[in-house]
Amino acid sequence: PRSLLVIIRSPSVVWSVLPVVVAALLAITLLHPQPLMNVWSALPIRRVGLSPKTRTTPKAAARKNGPLLSRLLSSSQDSPSASSSQGIRQCAARSQREVFGFAATGKSGATPARDAVRALSSKPARSFAAMASSVVEKPLLAETELGTPLYDQVKNTTDRVVPDLKELLAQLNGQLDALEGSVGGLAPAEVTWENLVVPLEKIVDRLGKTWSVVTHLKAVCDTEALRKAVEEVQPEQVAFSLRLSQSEALYRGFKAIKEGAQWATLSEPRQRIVAENLRDAELAGVALQGEEKEKFNAIQQELSKLSTKFSNNVLDGTKAYVKTITAKEDVDGLPASALALASQTAKSKGHENSTAEEGPWIFTLDIPSYLPVMLHAKNRSLREETYKAYLSRASDGDIDNTVVIKRILELRKEMAQLLGYSCYAEVSLAAKMANLDQAKQLLEELRMASYDAAKQDMAEVKAFAKDNGFDEELRHWDVNFWAERMREAKFDVNDEILRPYFPLPQVMDGLFELVNKLFGIQVEPADGMTPIWNKDVRFFKISKNGETQSYFYYDPYSRPDEKRGGAWMDEVVGRSKVLAPAGSSVRLPVAHMVCNQSPPIGDAPSLMTFREVETLFHEFGHALQHMLTQQEEGLVAGIRGVEWDAVELPSQFMENWCYHKRTLLGFAKHWETGEPLPDELYQKLLNAKNYRAGTMMMRQLHFACTDLGLHSDYDPAVHGSIYDFENTIAETTMILKPLPTDRFLCSFGHIFAGGYAAGYYSYKWAEVLSADAFSAFEDAGLEDDDKITETGIRFRDTVLSLGGGRAPELVFKDFRGRDPSTEPLLRHSGLTTA
Repeated sequence: PRSLLVIIRSPSVVWSVLPVVVAALLAITLLHPQPLMNVWSALPIRRVGLSPKTRTTPKAAARKNGPLLSRLLSSSQDSPSASSSQGIRQCAARSQREVFGFAATGKSGATPARDAVRALSSKPARSFAAMASSVVEKPLLAETELGTPLYDQVKNTTDRVVPDLKELLAQLNGQLDALEGSVGGLAPAEVTWENLVVPLEKIVDRLGKTWSVVTHLKAVCDTEALRKAVEEVQPEQVAFSLRLSQSEALYRGFKAIKEGAQWATLSEPRQRIVAENLRDAELAGVALQGEEKEKFNAIQQELSKLSTKFSNNVLDGTKAYVKTITAKEDVDGLPASALALASQTAKSKGHENSTAEEGPWIFTLDIPSYLPVMLHAKNRSLREETYKAYLSRASDGDIDNTVVIKRILELRKEMAQLLGYSCYAEVSLAAKMANLDQAKQLLEELRMASYDAAKQDMAEVKAFAKDNGFDEELRHWDVNFWAERMREAKFDVNDEILRPYFPLPQVMDGLFELVNKLFGIQVEPADGMTPIWNKDVRFFKISKNGETQSYFYYDPYSRPDEKRGGAWMDEVVGRSKVLAPAGSSVRLPVAHMVCNQSPPIGDAPSLMTFREVETLFHEFGHALQHMLTQQEEGLVAGIRGVEWDAVELPSQFMENWCYHKRTLLGFAKHWETGEPLPDELYQKLLNAKNYRAGTMMMRQLHFACTDLGLHSDYDPAVHGSIYDFENTIAETTMILKPLPTDRFLCSFGHIFAGGYAAGYYSYKWAEVLSADAFSAFEDAGLEDDDKITETGIRFRDTVLSLGGGRAPELVFKDFRGRDPSTEPLLRHSGLTTA
């Protein structure tokens, strides 16, 4: 495509090639008219350029409803696996392998064509917009007609990040000057929605959307140049965010609306926006004066830098560990998929002659490499070394996060006290469904229901290991290994048996068919409509009744050298009537989903573990709430404005369908033979669902209790170091107490860099909601398609549609008809109350 542009720019050769081009276009038109129309509609002259509008709302990427400043600076949220510490190729004929590494063979296991899903194996050729878009002078400030960024150009011009952002901030400061001047000069009765909120949404949206391009690329394509750019411009970005959130003129304007005659005439979403902006301004220090405000702002600036430093240290610590093994006996027990990945890693690091069978092999702390070692390696010393390396990431030398954590906790407490709160947890929960007492009460209720089960889990693993000849003390690096052996003995199922049935293209087919059945939507590939940041990234369109609803990117594979771990969903642009492009009634939402699953190896596609399947469903649940919203008030559309402890409801709800027999068997087909997952294997998978449920529950409760404790009760003078404090909590939340050298907190990015500070409990809070929501489908009858669809539409039109425009407890009642209960969660987990 780029060579074609060169030809087109050379008039001397245009006439010589024109007949050939015309003939080719006519042939394409006759055979495949729609792709050609896609090309014309995506020509860069129409799609790329500086936006004539100012866009966006607070960066709800992190799906939180905290202070405006926090929303603007927040990073996207990870999947609940804290162990990930925040944490997933070309044939001339564009075969399935090009799509998701899927080898197109005669026995591909391709599923039948479905009305709701276009085959993922036929990835369309990218249009000119994505493949050869005109290079623009300021790519960070440009966008496509969809409102999506020019990710490819921004990625390749990081030297433009700082000047472009400084230019944008200068423009936004001018617009804020004008807004404050106009609103400040009005009498209270003259302040209206149109002269306050509409211009504010445009300012906040443009800042949030542009800054999110930089933070997103840093998360998926990290480079030293991008790090330096962020470090240079971040203070100015934070300063503007502080100015915006602490604007007294805007605060008085919102108070005037709330206290004036027009309040009663506002819709529920608009009243929520006004109330939340007043609360957020107060939490951002709008009432502070003089030295107190200066101190508060200095704290925010330092916290922003510390959060970035924490993330950088974790990524650097993860990359620093590289274990090269040459002796076959040292990898005994590891499955073929793990050895193939280790060999592929070795080749990428210079061992060109490496093979999966003979090595050498290289292992890292990236989850797809780390977990197989802990679950399968018979080499106990290898497990010990790997475990200790993982639990001590970013805990010494120049990347020691201990001092970073200490300073973050000090600053958060000081900030809370400046705002009149006793601890940071109270600040955090001021914008959530639960208060501190309610959060602690839920965690204790679940702990009491799970502790004895967790003790029994440990006793069973110890007994099994001893019965199988292991006479030594069971250590931390032994537990998962022997627990996996016991799982295999009890249920005769493991990830390596299941992987061949979960090739990524088929899993995506099944996921899209499910949401068609539940929510009446269609998902189809839209590759080429917008630029991407990596060749493996896909782009999709969602429609309902033939009308486009939204779009999303999907970045599936692990790239440990540049991409942070974990899995997350983030917004690119949100739904908004105010920001509708010319000729449209509303701007459509766009999301991106990022995973870190096993990449394709050799001729095989990405063969997913069952947990990776669950993670994909989980993140798509988040994306659906953003993409299916019908809320047109941009500040509370989709995931924006939804209380933090409610945002996991759709994501955890979607995980339940991974165990639904007809759903699972609809896409679980062997990638080579096309044979469906045998009923026997499905039953074993179902039987193993609650294996060690008490242990899994206690693990999450330990993280949640540690988080709340550090942000409410922790006092270094009383409790000692952060590690001493965590060990105290572990006395009631862990059966096998942490090692003295355990430094997991140094990589606990959820609470020190990911927006979950004093909010990790929300996974369990929302899991109560999600389990109860799924129980509505159980009540309707999981085998009754009509009832399932009826219930699914109700879920779509409440939980997925209303966004932050309605309080989450009311949204839940709208769907369920009552308040939530913990009974479904405990039942689904195989636990009973103590």
